[in-house]
Amino acid sequence: MEEIKYWIWFSRIENLTPKTQFDLLQKFKTPKELWNKKEEELIAKEVSKKIAKKICEPKYRKNLNKYLEYMQKNKIELINIYSKEYPESLKQIYDPPVFLYIKGNKEILGQKSISIVGCRNCTKYGKNVAIKFAYNLSNNNINIVSGLAKGIDAYSHMGCLQGKAKTIAVVGCGLDIVYPEENRWIYNKIIENNGAIVSEHIIGTKPLAQNFPRRNRIISALSEALIVIEAKEKSGTLITVDFALEQGKDIYVVPGNIDSLNSVGTNELIKQGAKVLTKIEDILI
Repeated sequence: MEEIKYWIWFSRIENLTPKTQFDLLQKFKTPKELWNKKEEELIAKEVSKKIAKKICEPKYRKNLNKYLEYMQKNKIELINIYSKEYPESLKQIYDPPVFLYIKGNKEILGQKSISIVGCRNCTKYGKNVAIKFAYNLSNNNINIVSGLAKGIDAYSHMGCLQGKAKTIAVVGCGLDIVYPEENRWIYNKIIENNGAIVSEHIIGTKPLAQNFPRRNRIISALSEALIVIEAKEKSGTLITVDFALEQGKDIYVVPGNIDSLNSVGTNELIKQGAKVLTKIEDILI
């Protein structure tokens, strides 16, 4: 069996955190070596009974060729944490994804990038600002990273696509699914324009709610800085901010209307010391 199939199998095993996956690799070096171990051998190596049983479940070992054939047909690649293409910035975070599924241009993952995130239900002001800053950064050869969600994410990708640089979408589902479906045209444009769609989830993974907070650590890690455009008081966007702060990234915030619910979170970030962004020169210095 080709080496890639062992990695596909390893990524199929459900409910293993990235830290658990990495710990297993440190003990067994490669998924192939892990594949060949029996349950009792795993337990002898201080793998918990629950995890050992899961690793040995036959269902994860079936139909691996179907996954590989789908990936080859749809030009989806799998890189692992040991691959030379794996972004160095991701290795620096607390729980880096052990593998990344990528459709498009994997070379841009290590290039200069800035993330833009914000409200799904954004205002016209938020839309215009997202497009404007993404476009201007793109024309300064800075790639834009976002999450392909409705609202600010989508407009940030769109703004970048109008400029010179590339855009990267980090998604919370398998690369055989476009979520939300209304953004399929953006998904396709990203690929057509030599950008990339990235996921730590194997194809077939549905866009479950719990996948999105953890994907935010990848959005921030792939970037040198994070721009926040509109965020409510209890916004999922603030999860990305927390990851970015943990990773030592600069946070830039576009101030908003004090009477808008969409600006409560962003204006609070400014009070807490985030850098104010009102013109492109603020971030290019």
